Amino acid sequence: MLNQTRRSHESGSPEQWLSARLRSIWMPACAGMTALLGGTGLSLVAAVSTAQPAYAQNYPNKLIRIVTASPGSTNDWGARLIAQEMTKWFGQQVIVENRGGLAVEYTTKQPADGYTLMFYGNTVWLLPFLRDNVGYDPLRDLAPVTLAIISPIIVVVHPSVPVRSIRELIALAKAKPGQLNYAAGTIGASPHLATELFKAMTHTDMVRIPYKGTGPSVVALVAGEAHLMFSGLGSVATHMKTGRLRAIAVATSKRSALVPDLPTVASTVPGYEALSIIGMFAPAKTPPAIINLLQQEIARGLNKPEVKELFMNAGVEVVASTPDEFTTVIKSEMARLGKVIKDAGIRE
Repeated sequence: MLNQTRRSHESGSPEQWLSARLRSIWMPACAGMTALLGGTGLSLVAAVSTAQPAYAQNYPNKLIRIVTASPGSTNDWGARLIAQEMTKWFGQQVIVENRGGLAVEYTTKQPADGYTLMFYGNTVWLLPFLRDNVGYDPLRDLAPVTLAIISPIIVVVHPSVPVRSIRELIALAKAKPGQLNYAAGTIGASPHLATELFKAMTHTDMVRIPYKGTGPSVVALVAGEAHLMFSGLGSVATHMKTGRLRAIAVATSKRSALVPDLPTVASTVPGYEALSIIGMFAPAKTPPAIINLLQQEIARGLNKPEVKELFMNAGVEVVASTPDEFTTVIKSEMARLGKVIKDAGIRE
């Protein structure tokens, strides 16, 4: 299945996905920014970039750290690929630090100088809906740099579980309430939220087994410690190929070109959709000139053909949005999924 990633991406391309999220609110904003710039045709990013202060012109002049989730997760290896490209381009060492669920709060407390970044997913902006007193405000305390990659969520089961479709999974869960368990890492991360949303929409009872991240969750599922998992494709692609895990559905609203043979969850559960979104952040108040420079160079690395191929072969698609586009997506997802979380009573 995964060797077909080079085919045309039909309705599932990152460009079309981002366009659908932004069209109704981003285009009017762009028109307004053009008017503010006096009709010159300059973009806001271009206007900012033409007048970089001295500290931005000298950036970077020391080691850069990218903080991310647990080892083995899509966040982790994605951050390492980006770090390699940044090191090549900037001529300064860029390293990755794994801080698991503490990554977000840690990043918000670092100096806003561009030398501490964070590569993380949906948890960043959804955790405040799931837990009181998280210690940060995603819109106030972080500066989005780029929505880097997206990955479809895949429903996978251990081969010992006697289901081959979502319909069969629902039937088994209803026949054995509270007896099926699912592996999940960080609370509020895409796999956790996708599973809880599924439970709420199907009125099933499955028990969460918590792990310290996506990587440990996948290892546990392969070992048979859990029955199933909702996971980003990049984290389970190899195990799907080898048969260690059985994929039964994809959580995108339409079939994904990355796994064209998999039916959607929505074909059995109308309206269901879940997607893993991962992006780069900096602490709030990081100078705009540094944010723009980081976005440009990260996007340059992500869009190199050999880098895109590495991501795509692992079931991940490159987006490399602008900071403003990423901010718009975050606000849209907070409104959409925040309501789902509250309505379903999903809490930590």
